[in-house]
Amino acid sequence: MEVIKFLIDFVLHMDVYLNDIIANYGVWTYGILFFIIFLETGFVITPFLPGDSLLFAAGTFAALGSLNPIYLFLLLSVAAVIGDTVNYSIGHYIGPKAFSGEIKFLKKDHLDKTQEFYDKHGGKTIILARFIPIIRTFAPFVAGIGTMKYSKFILYNVVGGISWVAIFISLGYFFGNIPVVAKNFELVIFAIIFISFIPPVLEFIKARKEMKENKAEV
Repeated sequence: MEVIKFLIDFVLHMDVYLNDIIANYGVWTYGILFFIIFLETGFVITPFLPGDSLLFAAGTFAALGSLNPIYLFLLLSVAAVIGDTVNYSIGHYIGPKAFSGEIKFLKKDHLDKTQEFYDKHGGKTIILARFIPIIRTFAPFVAGIGTMKYSKFILYNVVGGISWVAIFISLGYFFGNIPVVAKNFELVIFAIIFISFIPPVLEFIKARKEMKENKAEV
């Protein structure tokens, strides 16, 4: 419970924690951010780590001059791409037995939802999933389990990873220090998380509606 409380507090007060990290660790802050983004995208057991909000906060501090925006973009793009590659490789190694429910650390519901998303959107799921929490973490894993060749996966991986990092760092860089945003940073982070969950919720509602219509036809 203490860990969960800390994670929630860390996410909602990202500006305070990141400011302390920069003050205490200086240049090593880039390594810490790299590690968090790598873990969030690289392992199916860490979907709870901050992604969008962390990039936004990092962009905000880059605008203040505390971090170099170019270094951030390059390093975190590499972290995102390597993370998805590792995740794909783990999925490829474990294979279809991931859906058996026998592997305790894998939530079958998350896998099933990601598989449905993947079946509908195909390869571009790897790009779209970058902007959707949880699915972002499971998409490369499911791609590795399936039949997507790595030569095809890496293209979507690079495009998605670079786009995701660039967009959220840019949003933080250009809007994070606007007075109304800076004074309500906690609410802004909450809004980012809320908006990120809208696509999967809409997909779920649409799927439920289609399921009911199909049952009615039968």
